[in-house]
Amino acid sequence: MKKTILVFASLILALLVLFQLSSYSIISGDMTTEWAVAIIAIVFFVIGIYINKRSLAKKTKPLGEIDHQKIKQLEITSREYEVLTAIASGLSNKEIAAKLFLSESTIKTHVSSLLLKLDAKRRTQAVQKAKELYIL
Repeated sequence: MKKTILVFASLILALLVLFQLSSYSIISGDMTTEWAVAIIAIVFFVIGIYINKRSLAKKTKPLGEIDHQKIKQLEITSREYEVLTAIASGLSNKEIAAKLFLSESTIKTHVSSLLLKLDAKRRTQAVQKAKELYIL
């Protein structure tokens, strides 16, 4: 977190210096306004590309690395796990019930059980915690 703040603070400082230098060079007549705007636009473009590459380069866990030990530790049954994966894919209780050939009330029971086991208040929070625990 400190590194991110330091990077952004240095970027802001560099941009302020660039703005000041360009305004001084325009006032002194060494550079036209168009060139100053072009240089600032190029700098913003390069910074945007840098930030984009940094955000896309975040390390993600490889697909297929599910922590089965954590699933057993949380005592999540295989049916509850199927419901959890269906929740993660964005299905409603009714759609999950149709997919798994169960009643909607059974799905609600499984969802309630999952929320308790994952210590979550909402379905989205349960999916988020499951991803953090590498069980999805």
